[in-house]
Amino acid sequence: MPKPLKGVRVLDLTKVLAGPLCCQYLGEMGAEVIKVEPLGGDETRGWPPFRGPGLGAVFLSANRNKRSIAVDLKTQAGRDIVHRLAERADIAIESFGTGVVERLGIDAQTLRQLNPRLIYCSISGFGRTGPMRDAPGYDVILQAFCGVMALTGDAAGGHIRSPISPIDQMTGTHALSGILALLYQRAMTGKAGTVNVSLYDTAMGLLGYNLQTYWEKGVQPPKCGSSHEALCPYQAFEAQDGPIMIGVANDHLWRKFCAAAGLEAIVDHPHFRSNADRVRNRSATLVHVQTALAARTVAHWHEALSRAGIPCSPINSLAQLLAHPHTAASGIVLDYEHPTGGRLKGIGQPVRFDGEPAQPGLPPPDLGAHTDAVLAEIGFSAADIASLRDERAVA
Repeated sequence: MPKPLKGVRVLDLTKVLAGPLCCQYLGEMGAEVIKVEPLGGDETRGWPPFRGPGLGAVFLSANRNKRSIAVDLKTQAGRDIVHRLAERADIAIESFGTGVVERLGIDAQTLRQLNPRLIYCSISGFGRTGPMRDAPGYDVILQAFCGVMALTGDAAGGHIRSPISPIDQMTGTHALSGILALLYQRAMTGKAGTVNVSLYDTAMGLLGYNLQTYWEKGVQPPKCGSSHEALCPYQAFEAQDGPIMIGVANDHLWRKFCAAAGLEAIVDHPHFRSNADRVRNRSATLVHVQTALAARTVAHWHEALSRAGIPCSPINSLAQLLAHPHTAASGIVLDYEHPTGGRLKGIGQPVRFDGEPAQPGLPPPDLGAHTDAVLAEIGFSAADIASLRDERAVA
């Protein structure tokens, strides 16, 4: 079956993670994506570890199903190339600093005058308005600025960065949802438009229930480590031979947990009967639960609690995750061949259409690997391309 976005053309003017991930998802849905890179390439090409020159791990993770052209947008010839590409594109996505696309002449107004059906998405750190609009934004900076880092880790610990770059990745996902909404609008009404997303707005969105709690209580929530401020017991505990995560998220699960863990004596105690009671008496609750779990192994508790329907998990390493039979059965890990990098693995888009797992498609491109082919497709002759190379407008 054709993929949902077959025939859709995407102009990827982004770098690092949020924008490239959004464009990779569009590519995995069947869109044709052309990644326009500076002559030195997307900066993540230089972030170790490397599979080969220009193939940093972060770049490999977010740039499948694209073709790469290397263009100097500071030259008029380079800008003209982007204009030609925009004339035939359905979607353009950029992640430059505020004001840069206007200076380069590749802003929404300019490109949508060339192609009124173009959907234009702008990704920024702090948005395009407000006092912080010019500030550079990386995921960790927004974790700090928006208070995420003040919530992360243990109360006695230092400042902890969430290592999965959740703000970057969710910003890419929000960009994707906005673009898909405008594709639908255009199909229904003929009207395209613009999408604006920022790491700041994403971080604020992710903080929704934390901020709601703050407004209700009026105090900074404490760092909770692996636990949850509103639930108990809901955290990692030490079993006889290692840690196990327990998620007793309601009173029905509490009763089942007490039966499985031999804590029937406290199940209806007024200090522990309801979740609100357990949260008020958190320290005493945790002593009872920890004492019970310390008596048996992680494997025992994982099997016994899972059998009772209680959410739980060993705290796996990445190696343990990848070796688990469920990972193999899920089909989420992709195996593919790269023309210069050899055999590689990647993680597919976590969306399935008609029950089918993702397929790897095109490997992440080498820098400028498709410059000549793409330029030929939009009307440049071999002599034109040679001239552009001589001018250092492309590479």
